[in-house]
Amino acid sequence: MQDMNVVINRDCAEGLKELPDNFVDLTVTSPPYDNLRYYKGFTFDFPTTALQLYRVTKEGGVVVWVVGDQTIDGGESGTSFRQALYFQSVGFRIYDTMIYEKAGVIPSSVRYTQAFEYMFVLSKGKPKTINLIRDRKNRWAGQTTFGKPSYRQKDGSLVQDKEKAVVAEVGKRYNIWRYANGFGFGQKDPLAYKHPATFPEKLAEDHILSWSNEGDLVLDPFMGSGTVAVMSKKNGRNYLGFEISTEYCDLIADRLALRFSPVRK
Repeated sequence: MQDMNVVINRDCAEGLKELPDNFVDLTVTSPPYDNLRYYKGFTFDFPTTALQLYRVTKEGGVVVWVVGDQTIDGGESGTSFRQALYFQSVGFRIYDTMIYEKAGVIPSSVRYTQAFEYMFVLSKGKPKTINLIRDRKNRWAGQTTFGKPSYRQKDGSLVQDKEKAVVAEVGKRYNIWRYANGFGFGQKDPLAYKHPATFPEKLAEDHILSWSNEGDLVLDPFMGSGTVAVMSKKNGRNYLGFEISTEYCDLIADRLALRFSPVRK
């Protein structure tokens, strides 16, 4: 049986092959895409990784794939779309195409400033866990709607509810999530910034809360600075990661020790 709550110093394309079928509840990851960051000279085998992620994901499990595109010769690479469609071709559903909106980006002088990345939510069948976050404040909270809510059926006929609805205090989030981007905003400790491409802790945490339950196994095949491991442990999930860089494996161990070592008296 594969150990959990460990980070394995290995190329994930090879390491994933040794995991059991239908083993992982949730994957949250951001691969080293295009050439937007220098990642110690490492690259990765995307097709093998995608196929293995499908195999090791439980029925109803989810993969959150956070990715962007590089601008090359005046045009975007399109890597993100090709990867999403490849995941679809191997069996995943593209359950949602979400946006990670970055606050605090550097403006561009030649185009509208690039301020987002894609967060493809890929499911193996129907997601078995959907804990939608409700923190969007409703302007008309407590008010009764005008008229009765209605919706159309497939044949176009209008169906009307019997009762008027009362607007709740908070509603479900939209699928565009905004996070501050930069030191002191997205992370809780300075060790994270020893890695060139971290994403905010809250981003990882919000996906972990949305698509998994306590005790589930959360995988990150490109563990990087260890944000997914830290947020999994914080929220009562098990974690498993692969990281090809020995230096970053040491960084992850330091971050976990910093955040979760018992206080000495």
